[in-house]
Amino acid sequence: MKTHGERLLIDGELVAAGAARTFDNVNPATEEVIGTAPDADAADIERAIGAARRAFDTTSWSTDVDLRRRCLVQLRDALRANAEALRPMYVAETGCPVAQTQGVMFEASIGFIDHYIGLLDDYEWERHLPPKNVMGMPSARAVRREAAGVVAAITPWNVPFYLNICKVSAALAAGCTMVLKPAPDTPWTGLALGAIAAEHTDIPPGVLNVVTPGDNGVAELLATHPDVDAVSFTGSTLTGRRILGAAAGTVKRVTLELGGKSAVVMMDDAPLELIVPPMSGAVCVHAGQACVALTRMLVPRARLDEAVDLAKTGMGGISWGDPTDPRNIMGPVINARQRDKVLRYYEMAGRDGRVVLGGKPTGRFDRGYYVEPTLITDVDPKAPVAQEEIFGPALVMLPYDDDDDAVRIADGTMYGLSGAVFGADQDRAMAMARRFRTGTVSVNGAQWFDVESPFGGYKQSGLGREWGTEGLEEFLETKTIAFPPAAE
Repeated sequence: MKTHGERLLIDGELVAAGAARTFDNVNPATEEVIGTAPDADAADIERAIGAARRAFDTTSWSTDVDLRRRCLVQLRDALRANAEALRPMYVAETGCPVAQTQGVMFEASIGFIDHYIGLLDDYEWERHLPPKNVMGMPSARAVRREAAGVVAAITPWNVPFYLNICKVSAALAAGCTMVLKPAPDTPWTGLALGAIAAEHTDIPPGVLNVVTPGDNGVAELLATHPDVDAVSFTGSTLTGRRILGAAAGTVKRVTLELGGKSAVVMMDDAPLELIVPPMSGAVCVHAGQACVALTRMLVPRARLDEAVDLAKTGMGGISWGDPTDPRNIMGPVINARQRDKVLRYYEMAGRDGRVVLGGKPTGRFDRGYYVEPTLITDVDPKAPVAQEEIFGPALVMLPYDDDDDAVRIADGTMYGLSGAVFGADQDRAMAMARRFRTGTVSVNGAQWFDVESPFGGYKQSGLGREWGTEGLEEFLETKTIAFPPAAE
């Protein structure tokens, strides 16, 4: 198997795009073309949807739990066996620092498949309600959970290996068949997953298909096609709105994991000197390209200057540059378009507030889509840099007056994905955490990111949940069957 994969997976076969077209794959750290990916067109996507439909309707995949479990074990083992071959490809394609590939962005996410393997051992696919008279008829009822059907999974470029595994393992465990559409900026990660599944597992033809259109407009077919029963999308809120609208015509099930502008609140009794430097530096991990990044830091107004100095030290001390250097925690952003977007926000920050650190194009590198770690303060909480998802290594420092004011500012965006609270009085910190309108909250550094924890957002950060039992149930329908009870 080639480590990057240059073929689509359609109906169990690794094939070129039907029109034999390709598009370039560019290394964001060097701006060099590192290879090509097949440019799937509408006909390729139609074939993939048709294969998934046939596999769902005519094979035992949706009902054979033992087969699904075996195939997920095979997929996990094959990914582990190929991890070292895939790692340099992943770094080159995404710009992810190699030091971070040991964690959830790459290697650790392979083990997350075990969550769904375990659920297949004991999930209650059918439960029975006690017999009773219903509308005058003695009735027993069985409540069944069944696969939702054909799933279109659409993934972004920031953490593609993790997100491909997240969606593929959940949908396949539920008994769905699927078409995976990776982002054009990171096609090889998805194609490699398809190649490994085709060559090392017993997943039947058509159950998993992988297509890589270079034009995201072509992929709209996945949201509108009548043979697709559900769409699972991770990406920007703007694109999520479009997918939700496109899916409305056929009333598909839609799961959306969208943007964030998450806040970390330092309560007035929090030890800022211990917390602010590492929390501010963490914003720069993978160049800030994470929907859950805590990109707003709220501190008591009387301690704002102290916190700004500490954050400047934290962000200024991180190592960044070449993602193949294990000393770096930050590499480039994914492409020129994203670099220019981040720099536009930096310009806004200079007009609307005060840039304490960074905030300009970097002159450190001749090539690559690099931007500087940037610390911003003295902005109104309603300013664009404090409201909109920058998706770059930028931290906005905001003062607040009391606990009510902190909650108001933290909840004062259209997003509701994550958040954090630090305070010496844990009961008080927990009380604040319960008030946030967000899907996840960390209190005093405790971590929610685990496969047993449901993940997703409130408001315009999304619909539905991933991981936990809830992540499986996003891909299940509920059927109630009533029947005469057995005679006593």
